[in-house]
Amino acid sequence: MLRCPDCSAELDVDEDEVEEGEILSCPECESELEVSQTHPVALNPISDDVEEEDDEDDEDDEDDDDDDDDDDLDDELPDDDEEDDKEDEKEDEE
Repeated sequence: MLRCPDCSAELDVDEDEVEEGEILSCPECESELEVSQTHPVALNPISDDVEEEDDEDDEDDEDDDDDDDDDDLDDELPDDDEEDDKEDEKEDEE
């Protein structure tokens, strides 16, 4: 007899017929459960929060990529020729 790890409800599933990686649904709390092991059968809840966090992480990564482009522009220095010209002008003034 399998039980939901979230609400302990009995699941009407034949333990001999489940496969690792299979997704089951609890009829009581409607949690999605992944079969992580078959002998003995072990169920892990699949959390919607984890999926949402993954999506947020992906969005953050995209934002970080955009920031990197801006940093490249900030790091640019004036042309060496301009600096040389300024130095030459100072020498001429002396």
